[in-house]
Amino acid sequence: MFGAPPQPSAEELAQQEASARQTIFGMVSMCVVLYFSPFAVDAVSNLI
Repeated sequence: MFGAPPQPSAEELAQQEASARQTIFGMVSMCVVLYFSPFAVDAVSNLI
């Protein structure tokens, strides 16, 4: 009954892939930072 939405152009697809890649990289980076933050707090508290 209703047609499908139009297919994205190659440029739009490339932009969406770049955005997804940036989002995944940001999430992985934040996970690493959050994983190591307790160790950093412990190291700083031992120095003080």
